[in-house]
Amino acid sequence: MKCPNCKVDNDRVIDTRTNDDRTIIRRRRECVKCGRRYSTYERYEPTALKVVKKGNVREPFEREKVLRGLEKACWKRPISHAQIETVVNSIECEVTDRFDVEVDSHELGQIVMAHLKKLDQVAYVRFASVYRQFKDVRDFVDELQPILLEQSEEFAARAASEAKPDPPPKPL
Repeated sequence: MKCPNCKVDNDRVIDTRTNDDRTIIRRRRECVKCGRRYSTYERYEPTALKVVKKGNVREPFEREKVLRGLEKACWKRPISHAQIETVVNSIECEVTDRFDVEVDSHELGQIVMAHLKKLDQVAYVRFASVYRQFKDVRDFVDELQPILLEQSEEFAARAASEAKPDPPPKPL
């Protein structure tokens, strides 16, 4: 591996770790010449999964494209790059587990939206607005209705569980 600083191909591995689901190996390296430290990542390269777009055009599945889309949706949100990477890893694993050769772009979008909805609701609505090509405010409201309903039901359930009835009076 060439050092990104001095471009010399002479380094040593300092540390090796895997991520939680053991699909990625991170290696911490140190250049023998200049002493700079840097990280490299190894991941399983699956067979060429194709995304079937509109008009039956097929493109290779690109993890980086999913990552860029999530980064745009999460822009200026309190979400770390590590959290986004974790979501992209989960999406990639789900897609490769569920589909062998091809995945419909609509199905891929639904998977991405499901993961984003769990991560951050604002990022979810941002992504949905582009993915579903919202035309006006009504489209936003239609997308928010189920989220708001779900939150109000959760709030009501929480309030009901916290409100304990008074115990019945004890007989004399």
